[in-house]
Amino acid sequence: MIGVVGGGIAGLAAAYRLRQHGYDVQVFEATDDVGGLAAVYETAGDDIEKFYHHLSKSEETIVELAQELGLGDRLEWRVGKNAYYVDGTVHPLDTAWQIAAYPHMSLYDKFRLGMLTQGIDVRGGRPDFDAYDDLSEYEHVPIRDFVVEHTTQSVYDNFVDPLLDGKFGDRKEDVSAAWFLGRVRFRGERDLLRGEILGYFDGGFRPLLDALVDAVGRENITTDARVTELATDGESVDSLTVETADGTATHEVDDVVVAAMPNVLEDLTGHECDIEFQGAVCGLATMSESLMDTYWLNVAHDAPFGSLIEHTNFVPRERYGGDHLLYVASYVQGPHEDLWQMDDDEVADVWFDEIARMFPDFDRAAVEEFRVARNPRAGPIYERGYLDLVVPYDLGDDVADGVYYAGMASAAQYPERSLNGGIVAGYECADRIAEKRRRAPAVESAVADD
Repeated sequence: MIGVVGGGIAGLAAAYRLRQHGYDVQVFEATDDVGGLAAVYETAGDDIEKFYHHLSKSEETIVELAQELGLGDRLEWRVGKNAYYVDGTVHPLDTAWQIAAYPHMSLYDKFRLGMLTQGIDVRGGRPDFDAYDDLSEYEHVPIRDFVVEHTTQSVYDNFVDPLLDGKFGDRKEDVSAAWFLGRVRFRGERDLLRGEILGYFDGGFRPLLDALVDAVGRENITTDARVTELATDGESVDSLTVETADGTATHEVDDVVVAAMPNVLEDLTGHECDIEFQGAVCGLATMSESLMDTYWLNVAHDAPFGSLIEHTNFVPRERYGGDHLLYVASYVQGPHEDLWQMDDDEVADVWFDEIARMFPDFDRAAVEEFRVARNPRAGPIYERGYLDLVVPYDLGDDVADGVYYAGMASAAQYPERSLNGGIVAGYECADRIAEKRRRAPAVESAVADD
């Protein structure tokens, strides 16, 4: 039997792929539900994710999985309208004309930024279409230095720097240009006449999780099951000890995929990971009125949140009983930050007071419900040298034969974390296990012949 520690998207993907290879699998999830960061709230209509989700065109593996699971026709590609809030004004940045009209950068600034987003280096007067293909070349370069050299100082000061503040706070100087380039590539699909093209499932991401659970087999997944020990015989993995409401049990395993945060891996195996993570505080407001016209609003000033995301300007509100749904999102760099220490009512007061200052017509009475989700490790801090810190898929040389890792510190989540990356990581581990087992008979036969 193969054990999978963690029932998030990576763990479920690993189990699904292993089942496809014909192996017996058991998934152990410590919480009361699968899904991890893709867990959902109920609404007056379809469920909605606690932490906002959508797909970019670059996320191909999750699209292929959806098709395999019979959900291909439920994936819809929509225009996600983007805007930038600067000096009291919402500036739409979807079409070429809106970008050209943005007043806080010159036409030359916009040209240089546009070339960069298209992957073209125009320094020296001759366009280089391959300059940004190898992200590792920029792994140790600070974002500020890179942007100033490859675009202009104004692009950094008036466009990039406020976004970094919202994303990484006081850690922004530590983040590499490789992450920035990867982010541009990850979110690079844009219709210049309409805007960014993003994907979302009819019914949200819960149907995908449910279909994945069905494919793995509900009998092969145990929730409220915390793995407390991973034992080896000195060379190979031997067993998992699991605590449930029914008590503690030890399960013999041939291989283990740890599809959890690296702190879980360290607790179970002693394998240390030096990647640092940032937390997230994400609120969902159910409202009787719309706040704005855009889907995704980045905020340039020092607000207590980094972005406002009105989901029902992306997916029709009729799917949610006619309600308007607004995410308010902020990253935190540690539990010391005030926002992390506030209770839900305090968070609501701070956030809605700021929204009222930004949008004078906003009426707090329109907020019918407000729910807050928190995660202390919502995403990595992609500091310079990050690639040297990722955890290998196969930990046979570092821990014991048969131990694999598919959590957020894996290479599949570089240079941007995503549900797609979780699926890729799960597949990578499953395929390595299958390949090892295919080789084993040949090795045993060769030994016998000797």
